[in-house]
Amino acid sequence: MYLDNERRPTLTPKLAFRVAVIGGAALVMFSVIFFRLWYLQVLSGDNYVAAARENRVREIKVQAPRGEIVDRHGQRLVENRHSLSIKLTPDKLPQRRADREQLYRRLAKLLGLNPRRLERRVERELRALPFAKPTIKQDVNKNLVAFVLERQEQFPGVEPESEFLREYPHGPIAAHLVGQVGEVSPKQLKDQRFSGVAIGDRVGQAGIEFEYDRFLRGRNGAARVEVDALGNLTNTLKREQPIQGKQLRLSLDLDVQRVAQQALAGGTGKGAFAVMNVQDGEVLALGSEPSFDPNVFTKPITKKQLAALTSKDLGEPLLDRAIQAGYPTGSTFKLITATAALESGQITPSTPLNDPGSLTVGGIKFENAGGVAHGTLSLVSALTVSSDVFFYQLGRDMNERGMPLQVWAHRLGIGRETGIDLPNELPGRLPTPHWRNTWFKKKLTDRPWSVGDNINLAVGQGDLLANPLQMAVAYAAIANRGRVLRPRLGLRIEDAAGRALQQLDAPTARRVKISKENRDAILEGLHGAASAPGGTSTPVFAGFPIPVAGKTGTAEHGVGRPDQSWYVALAPYPNPKYVVAVTDEAGGFGADTAAPMARRILAALFDVKETGLVQGGGAPD
Repeated sequence: MYLDNERRPTLTPKLAFRVAVIGGAALVMFSVIFFRLWYLQVLSGDNYVAAARENRVREIKVQAPRGEIVDRHGQRLVENRHSLSIKLTPDKLPQRRADREQLYRRLAKLLGLNPRRLERRVERELRALPFAKPTIKQDVNKNLVAFVLERQEQFPGVEPESEFLREYPHGPIAAHLVGQVGEVSPKQLKDQRFSGVAIGDRVGQAGIEFEYDRFLRGRNGAARVEVDALGNLTNTLKREQPIQGKQLRLSLDLDVQRVAQQALAGGTGKGAFAVMNVQDGEVLALGSEPSFDPNVFTKPITKKQLAALTSKDLGEPLLDRAIQAGYPTGSTFKLITATAALESGQITPSTPLNDPGSLTVGGIKFENAGGVAHGTLSLVSALTVSSDVFFYQLGRDMNERGMPLQVWAHRLGIGRETGIDLPNELPGRLPTPHWRNTWFKKKLTDRPWSVGDNINLAVGQGDLLANPLQMAVAYAAIANRGRVLRPRLGLRIEDAAGRALQQLDAPTARRVKISKENRDAILEGLHGAASAPGGTSTPVFAGFPIPVAGKTGTAEHGVGRPDQSWYVALAPYPNPKYVVAVTDEAGGFGADTAAPMARRILAALFDVKETGLVQGGGAPD
């Protein structure tokens, strides 16, 4: 059988067009791939080789020691100490998970830790920072370190390491002032002041440690290491040594601070003090009782420890009463009332006012302590004997005409922050008609403002809330002829050898105009209170070689609660250099408790050698 020869169909124009389109598309795709490979290998090859090499290099942080803090004489307030810590070296840990878990259990038993918590914490840290060394426990003893080193086969990857921990050699002395450090929080990492700080770094968390952290914080070092594709350490390439932070010199006098805290601790155990130079605002002592040992913060603090430090039953040791508490000031406020009455023209230094022992206003009777009648008095004698009725009358009469008492109290620093270089200062409260009436409308008080509120304010009672540092600033303004100082602690930044690197200039003071005649009259009255017959603190300062101008204060807290004891002193009279303000929350009469404390502090300031205990006593106030 013969088959017919079949002719192949010819390529139609339509088919030819399709073939051309497909071939063109393939050519374009091939060209794109070719040129991309050429770009990656020829033009960018060196960059990718460098990146690949860089991907094998890791950087391990080496924490820098912080700068030390010293007092005005160079005595160390805060320093660093070498400590041994137990850490884990990631590349030396067992690879098998079961072996790791066994290691964690063995290590937890040795260090007294919870094994499951230890495992979770370590694994979490290794996931976040695979090449950093997690710290298992800080400040371990040498015997434990020796135990680990002698049994490395049982503790693979567990290595002791020396590091710096903060140390506060004086414990509770100046604890509120110097503050403490702690690991930086996620919130702080977003704060501009902590720029350059990384997770795990320790920064200032309170007090001077926080306020001057940018100087005290050093610059971390680093170790650059090379790892293989599996992440194992193969070589150490370079070490950059850490740089210690700068040393900070404070205006504080450690000896005066110690004496002041001992004096305050000898009272009822709750109170505060402030000691300041009236000319430049340098703070020589500032403290609060009860205090605490900041060394507890050098290691992770437990919930139980923190609860004890914030417990009201234990006196809230973390509360800095010198700048954060608010108290009625009692008769120490009379200096402010006298200034307001004189400068507003309410009285002159020689204006006589009668003190029959009590004053009745609106059916309410306001009396002197003990109902004593002092008769006719001028300002100087009213301050000397601390006549409440004299100042009640001033408060009553200044309840109108622009409220000069509030105006001058605010000018002298009451109801506002002093601006000291410490964090978390509180302004207290200066009661005004606007404040009370606003609160009354909000149903936060039981009544609107009345003249009785101003009468109480004139003697430092009622709704007033102030602290010792504010009172020190107000008294200093009278002593230095009208400069309302901004207290300061930082003097200069230094290197480790104590050489000055940067002077911390004193902040500019506000000025208020106070006539010389009025100032001299006020200081004379305060001097009489500490030295003249009948003065409220004359018996306390009998025989003291430094002339003192001072004012007692006894603030009432209500029925059933002990009175608060106050004393504010200026010395030496008539040209004061220092102001001392001290208060004991339950010390009773100012002359009984606070005044003897002030004498002890003044003795330390002027290097007066005291023999025996200082006895309180004087007219009740």
